[in-house]
Amino acid sequence: MNTLDAIRARRSIRRFREKSVEREKIETILEATIQAPSAKNGQPWRFVVLEGEQNRKLAQMMLDQAAKLKELGWDIGSLEWTAKAMMPAGATIVVFNAEIPGVVPEEAHDSYDFVMLQSTGGAIQTMLLAATDLGLGSLWICDILYCYEEVKSWLGREAETLVACVTLGYADESPGPRPRKPWQEITDWRGSPA
Repeated sequence: MNTLDAIRARRSIRRFREKSVEREKIETILEATIQAPSAKNGQPWRFVVLEGEQNRKLAQMMLDQAAKLKELGWDIGSLEWTAKAMMPAGATIVVFNAEIPGVVPEEAHDSYDFVMLQSTGGAIQTMLLAATDLGLGSLWICDILYCYEEVKSWLGREAETLVACVTLGYADESPGPRPRKPWQEITDWRGSPA
């Protein structure tokens, strides 16, 4: 599959078959992911791969948190739905950003965090496209942030920034494309051709 085809074919999958994902495919996805560009070649991304029971444990943590927050009257958005979608999937890759290096002055920490989060967003998109190319479904999950401290503690990553997670597996659905605004509607084109 070429890159433009993968971009057009990628979908957010919310129904997975109960089937493990071959380790070689996960390794291929990770190898592709680390090719993403990053500010100052900082490569801030760090990954924890959860398979089988570990994947289900993360989903259960999210379901438990959803129940607690609903009881408190919080609007939990898609947290519960997302956690249920994760349960049968083959794997979830939890994405962190590394600690800020000691060479970055304290007053620059916010700016450093911002550009490194941009870099990791690019890595996650690369991950999604690699999964599509390999015939896997994927779901970029930000709902994990409802369990920010619990997940960091459980995985022993307290010093890192939890960014998101990506669930991978064999799709049990084939959603069509979501509506997109035409690029012409959202683009301000200035200057003239050379």
